[in-house]
Amino acid sequence: MKNFPKPVVVTSKCFEFDACRYNGVMIPNNFVQKLEPFVKFIPVCPEVEIGLGVPRDIIRVIENKGKKLLIQPTTGKELSKQMYKFAEGFLNSLDSVDGFILKSRSPSCGINNAKVFPNAENPVPIKKGPGLFAEKVLEKYPGVAIEDEGRLLNYNIREHFLIKLFTLARFRKVKNQNTAKALIEFQSDNKYIFMS
Repeated sequence: MKNFPKPVVVTSKCFEFDACRYNGVMIPNNFVQKLEPFVKFIPVCPEVEIGLGVPRDIIRVIENKGKKLLIQPTTGKELSKQMYKFAEGFLNSLDSVDGFILKSRSPSCGINNAKVFPNAENPVPIKKGPGLFAEKVLEKYPGVAIEDEGRLLNYNIREHFLIKLFTLARFRKVKNQNTAKALIEFQSDNKYIFMS
């Protein structure tokens, strides 16, 4: 039987790790619970990391003249620079990552469904897109397994995520071995995945 390396997964801290959501709750997540024995989780809450408290006033992604901003409407704080700085520093500090499980619809962690508003006062979104932290994740890690908890409820998406996650973890091990034999063996073991 093969020995599979543990994938490294960055996850939103509000899933099972800390009551750090904007409303002060922790989100139960069955998938994260079941996956925990098989992966190494690195939990993070970008909003707490940039100094926002728990609970905290909501923040919004605003698009102004093609530029994305992160605004806290009640205080008028503009938090984009802090969020981008944290994201770049955090992501650059990671040794290796095989996947991300991020909070859907979050203005920081939403992968593709964070609401984007025309200004801080208007409660009607103009579109959806990535949150500011997730934007940097997608830039720096375009090839890794990245999903949000909402999409992982879909069986096919979850299966694809797990296949990609564990395959990337095995490939990381092959890269560290740095031998032709290990690469050939990896290709042979995964040829049907590659062909599909």
